[in-house]
Amino acid sequence: MVNLELVNVTKVIHKNTVIDGVTFSLQSGNIYGFQGINGSGKTMLMRLISGLIRPTQGRITVNNKILGKDITFPGSIGMLLENPSFLDGYSGFNNLKMLASIQKKIDADEVRRAIKSVGLNPDEKKKYRKYSLGMKQRLGIACAIMEKPDIVILDEPTNSLDTDGVNLVKSIVMQEKKRGALVIISCHDLSILQNLSDEIVLLKDGKMTEHIIMKDIQKRSQHEKKVDSNHTDCLLAN
Repeated sequence: MVNLELVNVTKVIHKNTVIDGVTFSLQSGNIYGFQGINGSGKTMLMRLISGLIRPTQGRITVNNKILGKDITFPGSIGMLLENPSFLDGYSGFNNLKMLASIQKKIDADEVRRAIKSVGLNPDEKKKYRKYSLGMKQRLGIACAIMEKPDIVILDEPTNSLDTDGVNLVKSIVMQEKKRGALVIISCHDLSILQNLSDEIVLLKDGKMTEHIIMKDIQKRSQHEKKVDSNHTDCLLAN
């Protein structure tokens, strides 16, 4: 179980405030959607949460441990940030097998299963440099989920994917939630986020402009439908 909390998180780079006073909490078993135009701060916020960069002000805690002070990185995290990058001269399987050997959490069979789960062939001998953009994206997603991490961060995972690929990503994200992971996903397409997310954070110029709880929206919609139905029944009765 992971509880992740951001308190007044601000990041300044070269006197430019790229994240400005962001505060919210995230828990395991939920999907959090980050939405905003390019430059709104989505990827930067993901970098902060992953521990790749440190906030200028504020704090980020993972189970009450402060990133950059008590811990360097979250203990269990898988990421796809911006464009995936692997060794050009190796196959997809050999790239992921090499990465899996660092922590030795999974064996070759589990690497193979992760590759299959994104629609790629683990026995494909083609070198990474020969991969299409869609294949590279799929391999990046496989890398993020292969060790079954507690936190999964997917930055624009539907980029370069066709309709089947987008549907596959949706399925994978829901599987990760069902597994109990804390999932963070960014996407330009708000409809995809609305379909997947439990909560959506809207970002503009590094600020959190809106925090939407989808359950509340659904309850409100159901209530409005009920009110409209009752109103219609009254009119028909009269």
